[in-house]
Amino acid sequence: MLPTEEAGAPQPARLTRPVVLIGFMGAGKTKVGRIAAQYIGCDFVDTDHIVERSAGKSIPQLFAEIGEERFRHLETEAIEHALSTHGGIIALGGGAATREENWQLLRRSGAMTIYLQASPRTILARVADKGTRPLLAGLDRQQMLEKITFLLEQREPWYLRADITLPTDNSLDKYGMADTLVARLKEAGISAAESHRTS
Repeated sequence: MLPTEEAGAPQPARLTRPVVLIGFMGAGKTKVGRIAAQYIGCDFVDTDHIVERSAGKSIPQLFAEIGEERFRHLETEAIEHALSTHGGIIALGGGAATREENWQLLRRSGAMTIYLQASPRTILARVADKGTRPLLAGLDRQQMLEKITFLLEQREPWYLRADITLPTDNSLDKYGMADTLVARLKEAGISAAESHRTS
């Protein structure tokens, strides 16, 4: 069962369109998205976290136990849940944007999609020492770079479907990137409006 919001809890501002961040692992989707949501006053959700809460297991555990294909089905369910229940910024897992059914969900929802773009070496520098990336498990740094380069070449055409591409190689820290993201949303006419609060 997918997690639900607490009944009676104050609701954050909703955006005029959902904003969905896509990109490779280590691009900054979760960190930047969370900070940008705080700046705007809207909510933030990461679909990986929805999957983990629903399954009661971590993403690496799920990859190991049920395999990537089954995980991708759970991910699609999480995206649908996020789009229907959250009115702010949504971060997708790195592989989520490579499924046509997920793009259909995004288009039907009217979401603004933003690709946080990073080079293979930038990604390696950000994720190499984290130890929690199932697609890079058991690899040394050179093997990681090769795997990242290969996967990114496959995925980039999907990522470039996004409405906006934000390069992140030369950023800026996560706060500077969040500032840039908020500015781009304003340029695109996306703003926050207070939603009704539950009684």
